[in-house]
Amino acid sequence: MARFLIRSLISTVITMLMVSIFLFVLLEVGTGDVTVKILGVFSTPEQRESYRKQLGLDSAPWRRYLDWLIGSEGRAEQLTGMDLVTVDNPQTGEQEWWAAVDGSLLRWRMEEGEMVALVRQPDGSAQASAVEMSWATDEEGRSVFWGVDTKNNAVKWVKDEGAEVFVLTKAGMRRESDGPQQWLPLSRGLLWGDAGKSLQTGRPVTVTLLPRVRNTLVLALAAFIVVMPLALALGILAGVNEGKLLDRAISVTSLGATATPEFVTGIFLILIFGVWLRWLPAVSIFLTPDAVFQDPRLLVLPVLTLTAVELGYVARMTRASMVEVMDSPYIRTAIIKGMPVRRIIWRHALRNALMAPVTVIMLHVNWLIGGIVVVEVIFGYPGIGQYIYDAAIFGDYKAVAAAAMLTVMIAVGTRLIGDLLYTFLNPRIRYS
Repeated sequence: MARFLIRSLISTVITMLMVSIFLFVLLEVGTGDVTVKILGVFSTPEQRESYRKQLGLDSAPWRRYLDWLIGSEGRAEQLTGMDLVTVDNPQTGEQEWWAAVDGSLLRWRMEEGEMVALVRQPDGSAQASAVEMSWATDEEGRSVFWGVDTKNNAVKWVKDEGAEVFVLTKAGMRRESDGPQQWLPLSRGLLWGDAGKSLQTGRPVTVTLLPRVRNTLVLALAAFIVVMPLALALGILAGVNEGKLLDRAISVTSLGATATPEFVTGIFLILIFGVWLRWLPAVSIFLTPDAVFQDPRLLVLPVLTLTAVELGYVARMTRASMVEVMDSPYIRTAIIKGMPVRRIIWRHALRNALMAPVTVIMLHVNWLIGGIVVVEVIFGYPGIGQYIYDAAIFGDYKAVAAAAMLTVMIAVGTRLIGDLLYTFLNPRIRYS
């Protein structure tokens, strides 16, 4: 078992690495110019080029992949020659990057051609201070300085050669004439739980993704608790009563529910229970982050939609497996010997009959976590499915890649759990 777990861990790491490379290449090729989506179609080429540099998109693809995966902190510390640390912003709770210099946390900005150092105060604010600058000389003989700006970037300023940059503000693009020459967005890397900054929201991907993951987990867990026991019970009943009226009713009903697309079932339920009867909320609008706990009715229609779609798959697989087991020689022998039918089913048939459904259930756990995009979009449910959809439409490759990697990790984990469950259901299975 230990060797099996080690091999599984190694294969998991290799799988995740290959998936990360594939995702990055796919998003790199298919995203297009994301600055057009951020700045608008009426932005000028100069504005888009300036903003592309600020996002670090002018670096080589392989370099951006490594920065995304393992982080840019080490490279930034080599460029700045300073230790870089993160501290929480007291207003937003999000982490900010600062340079640790002589016991103080510093950032810098250029004002009217002069560098100004900002010292972080105990209350989280920043105060301008006269800190001696350490300019270096590059290979072209220019005086340059690498530091941390106020937007969590490591940037390079050139003395007396401020670049003309376009800064995105709430009022639009603002031209500045004393900007940096080069930007390096700071992150610790996906391996350390930092997927960088979302291009769509300008906030850390982790901050915007984790609440969505929690919402999807709540929805998936509620659907799992409803669907799986019900589907297994119906499948067992149908398998035990093969060919009878109960079997036919369960098979036809489950097949019809499964064959109906999610958007049809969802709209049908919205019309009946949300619009006509007004028993339940038609859409899952979250007015607060904990809305799903404050009003569990928000889950009812999405869970019913998932139940209708998922019920047939598991029920029919369980039925087929149960029919096969009940027709096996050892079951027939037990029946001939006069053993109670209930005892035969529970102690001998059920455990073997669950082998195939366990595989289906583990696969559908992955679907419940990462594939309920349609259901979440129909009901406006703020989960990971809708998160991936919105990020993909916008071209936010960092958000898409982080969410996709999370779903892949869940898929690999559930596969391993399924393998371990086999040893419980059938003691003859051994892993070495």
